[in-house]
Amino acid sequence: MEIKKSTLHLLAVILIVVIGGYFLVNNFENSSAEKVVVTEDIQEVVIGMKDYNYYPNTVEVELGKTVRISLDSSVGGCFRDFTIRDFGVRKYLKTPSDYVEFTPTKPGTYTFACSMGMGTGKLIVK
Repeated sequence: MEIKKSTLHLLAVILIVVIGGYFLVNNFENSSAEKVVVTEDIQEVVIGMKDYNYYPNTVEVELGKTVRISLDSSVGGCFRDFTIRDFGVRKYLKTPSDYVEFTPTKPGTYTFACSMGMGTGKLIVK
C-alpha cells in the first residue's frame, strides 16, 4: 500500500495543530489568576505566565504593607529573574517557593519586568 505525499503533508499539519493546541491550552490552564492574599501585614502575590508575559500583568497592593511576590510553575526562562527597579528589587526566583519581599513607601504605578525586559507588568500602589 502506497501513501501519497499529500496525505503525509496533511497528517503532519494536523499533528502540528494538535500539538500546538495542547501547549496553548496547557499554558492557559496553568496560569494563575490574580492572587493578592493579605495575611496580617503581608500582601502575598502569585504571578504566572500567559501569552508570553506575566499574568496577571497588573497587580494592586496597599501602601505601607509588606509585599511578597512569588512566581508559579508556569513561569520560565528569563522571566524568573524578577525586577522592580523603583524599589531596588531584583532576584532570580528559581522555584515557586522563592519570593521577593519589599514595602512600598509611595503610591503610584511601577513597572515590574524580567531582567531582559521581555516580560513586563504594572504594580499599582494605593
